[in-house]
Amino acid sequence: MSEANAAVPAAPRAKPKSARRRAREFAMQGIYQWLMSNESGSNIDRYLRDSTPYFPKCDELLFRAVLFGVIKDIGPLTKALEPHVERPLNEVSIVEMAVLYVAAYEIVSMPETPYPVIINEAIELTKSFGGADGHRFVNGVLDKLAALVRADEFAAAAAKRRNA
Repeated sequence: MSEANAAVPAAPRAKPKSARRRAREFAMQGIYQWLMSNESGSNIDRYLRDSTPYFPKCDELLFRAVLFGVIKDIGPLTKALEPHVERPLNEVSIVEMAVLYVAAYEIVSMPETPYPVIINEAIELTKSFGGADGHRFVNGVLDKLAALVRADEFAAAAAKRRNA
């Protein structure tokens, strides 16, 4: 068999996305759309549900909680994020802001989800949808927010890392 006819090994298949990861993706896309258009949350919800065959595979309760929670709490979330961003928020890309809002909402309002999980998911979203180094920026902002909002959990995780 010549080199030109040699069988090419198949690329490894990507791990399927969890229902919660999909919910965060759709919530981030919905917040992005809301930031761009100021469309109502209900219209964005309906659009996302109708525009992709993958929507039924997401955790719809998480999606709705985050989408509508961010829209409802945009003022307090903005105030919570501002001190941790070293430039005016209007200079941050809209994709990164959408990711920050989704993750900030979860950090502030969903203590049942460990903050490292939330930050990791935000990093992955930014790698998929954002700029080249946006994930580093998002990680830094959310790490500072988590240290403030979830001080006990943050300290316990830091102590665990030190003792590992």
